[in-house]
Formats: sequence, C-alpha cells, structure tokens
Amino acid sequence: MKKYNEKAEVLEKIADRITSWIGSIQSLIVHTLLFVTSFLLPMLKIVDFDKMLLILTTVLSLEAIYLAIFIQMSVNKSHEKIEDIQEDIEDIQEDIEEISEDIEEISEDIEEINEDIEDIQEDIEEISEDIEEINEDEEEEDHNEKAKNAILKSNVSSNKNEIKALKDIIAQLRDEIDQLKKDE
Repeated sequence: MKKYNEKAEVLEKIADRITSWIGSIQSLIVHTLLFVTSFLLPMLKIVDFDKMLLILTTVLSLEAIYLAIFIQMSVNKSHEKIEDIQEDIEDIQEDIEEISEDIEEISEDIEEINEDIEDIQEDIEEISEDIEEINEDEEEEDHNEKAKNAILKSNVSSNKNEIKALKDIIAQLRDEIDQLKKDE
C-alpha cells in the first residue's frame, strides 16, 4: 500500500509538472515548431503527406487524451482544495460566531461591572458623608465635653472659693462666739 501511495504521489507530481508546462509559453513554442516541422517534411519530400497527417493526427489525439486526463486531475485537485477551503471557511465562521457570543457576554459583564462600580461609588459617597457627620458629631461632643469640663472646673473653683469664704465666716463666727463667751 505504501509503494502504491508513493508511486501515485510521484505520478501526481509528474502530472502537475506536465500540466504546468503545457500551459506555458515554452509549450506553445515547442508545439508550433513541431507543427511547422510536420508540414515542412512533406514539402521537402522527406515524408509522404498522408503518412505525416496520419502520424500527426495520432500524436495529437494521444496528446489530447493525456491533456484531458491531466486537466481532469488538476480540476480534481482544485476541487479538493476548494472543499478544504470551504471547510476552513465554515470553521472560521463558527469561530467568528463563538467570538461574537463571547464578545456579547464580555459586554454584558462590563455593563454589570460598571453598574457595580457606580453602586460602590454611591456607597463610598454615603460612607464619606457618614464619616463627615461622625467627625462633626465628635467635634461637637468634644466641644460640649470641654465646655462641661470648663463649667465643672469653674463650679469647683467657685465652690472652693465659697467653701473658703464659708470657712472664713465660720472661723470669724467662732472667734465672735469665743469673744462672747469671754465677755459673759
């Protein structure tokens, strides 16, 4: 089986080269020279005209048969390549559809992320406002506490002064009582 495949590949390569050569300028020149030579031979009386026509017709018929085979081989190869290309195109179209679906999903995800970001920004703004309120409340509490402390301190110092004044009065009253006791 391997030998058959190898032989087939070699024959296909030869057929490709021949088909390629047949469609070239060199082939046109060679065929033109052969036809001119074929018609010159009977004119130069080297070959009989009927024999030349018979040989030329036979050669051209054989060449036409082989050319038809080579051309059909090329068509078959082209058809196989076209089928492969069509399969590739179908695969690419499927890939494009999958990519489009992926892009749609990504777009939806991006929209959701943007919504989440907006929600987070709103939450951050609310938290910032709450922090500002707490700071203001703390400042007010600190201020109120300082005011209370100041009032308490002033009350304590005025109470101390009043107590001192009362002690002085009591001491004075004791002195007066002692004086009155002595005077009696």
